[in-house]
Amino acid sequence: MAWNRIYTREIIVKPQVLKEVIKKEYVKSAKDPIYFLKKYCVVQHPMKGKVPFHLYEYQEKALSTFEDHRFNIILKARQLGLSTLSAGYSLWMMTFHSDKNILVIATKQDTAKNLVTKVRVMHANLPSWLKQNCVEDNKLSLRYKNGSQIKAVASGEEAGRSEALSLLILDEAAFIDKIEPIWAAASQTLSTGGKCIALSTPNGVGNWFHKTWVGAEDGTNDWNFIRLHWNLHPERNDEWRKEQDSLLGPSLAAQECDCDFITSGQTVIDGVILEEYRQTHTQDPLEKRGIDSNFWVWQPPNYTKDYVVSADVSRGDSTDYSAFHIMDVETMEQVAEYKGRIPTKDFGNLLVNVATEYNNALLVVENNNIGWAAIQQVIDRGYENLFYTSKDLQYVDIEKQVVNRYRTQDRNMVPGFSMTMKTRPLVIAKLEEYFREKTVIVRSNRLIDELFVFIYNNNKAEAMSGYNDDLVMSFAICLWVRDTALRLKQEGIDLQKKTLSGMASQMLPQNTHPEKDNQWEWKPNGKEAESLAWLIEK
Repeated sequence: MAWNRIYTREIIVKPQVLKEVIKKEYVKSAKDPIYFLKKYCVVQHPMKGKVPFHLYEYQEKALSTFEDHRFNIILKARQLGLSTLSAGYSLWMMTFHSDKNILVIATKQDTAKNLVTKVRVMHANLPSWLKQNCVEDNKLSLRYKNGSQIKAVASGEEAGRSEALSLLILDEAAFIDKIEPIWAAASQTLSTGGKCIALSTPNGVGNWFHKTWVGAEDGTNDWNFIRLHWNLHPERNDEWRKEQDSLLGPSLAAQECDCDFITSGQTVIDGVILEEYRQTHTQDPLEKRGIDSNFWVWQPPNYTKDYVVSADVSRGDSTDYSAFHIMDVETMEQVAEYKGRIPTKDFGNLLVNVATEYNNALLVVENNNIGWAAIQQVIDRGYENLFYTSKDLQYVDIEKQVVNRYRTQDRNMVPGFSMTMKTRPLVIAKLEEYFREKTVIVRSNRLIDELFVFIYNNNKAEAMSGYNDDLVMSFAICLWVRDTALRLKQEGIDLQKKTLSGMASQMLPQNTHPEKDNQWEWKPNGKEAESLAWLIEK
């Protein structure tokens, strides 16, 4: 009976009192999104099912900044609940404000849909007195009778073109393809006062997310930046971090956990190595030459050294650049570099001039379509130490097909370096090898900058969208030629010397014939003498 009295007191509440409680709770929730999420929202836990949304301290701090700043960029570790937090904030806006238009853009539709699903789960489990009436509820959208709505779309150049937005959420923004035009379009829809939350783990440098983050840190844009490292989560420790290395591999774990742009991404050259090169090798040039001051020189010619000049030719318009490097063959040190927009004929003349200046250096020019114009100028100028490639690429050893044309009578050779489907991956692999082993010396910050945005895109090594790789490719060709054609030439010379030395005892000077005083002949096993002059011809 006593229990029944208590029970009766629990359920019998005066309507006026109940209304007052609800009113206070409603006002309190409307004023404070943190209170609303913690008290009335549930989330779908992968193991425990639906559980109350207990915000961690770092989540509360992030949520507070959403109200204080229009544009928020969040650099985060994996699985910190920021997508869920953004979903909760969206639900709060829709519940307590009319006509709020929220758009979620992600790398693909399923990813964007997941965030909308989080909103729908929270909405479905709200108390009846908080829940808004729905006029549309499906996997890609939720729309209320009060005019507020949230929609999910996949990335695409037209994704941001919509009616005026109250909130734009860019989920995994660093991985969204062609995000620059998306943001250009979307930013116009936010011009009436809308907000944006861009959240992501890092994905290398040079992309929109990285540039926006750097601008926020430097104070050169209007974005508020929030960095959320893996160790902010109270349930994670050093053992957890070590486990991620085992599960994901060191490179991916660094991307997913450490909020480090340099160690993240799919750059061809490890970002840590590139940063080390920037700190220890790069230097300001001794001089910047040319009308455009784009010919940078770190060392003048040393007439006791051999050099390679390796060039990539552009159309000379605004879309890309012509570039070349000058390398010391022995020390593998970059001694000069050019990157600029210049007509192909003028570029050919420039190549001849600098190659001649650097001890008649071996001149390697990629013979792509536009490259022939510069190569023809080199030939017309009569430059003798031009690199030639075998025509019969499919019939020869790939490492031996790139050889210098040492004799003018050689056939099946074409001037320049032929970048083909067969040679390109090997050239890129040689570039990566030299940097990984740190056996090449780079002086140029321009080259390091290009390498930071030289990435694997669908297994193809190329510049990130909106960037160039002219310096990278010309440098890669330089390393390849240095390690194949020039190495094989030197090995051949060394072998000739060794062979000639070993046969010296069988070589007899023909002193009885004055016209042969300067020739060596070989009489193996008493056979007729054979001239060996061809061995040492150049």
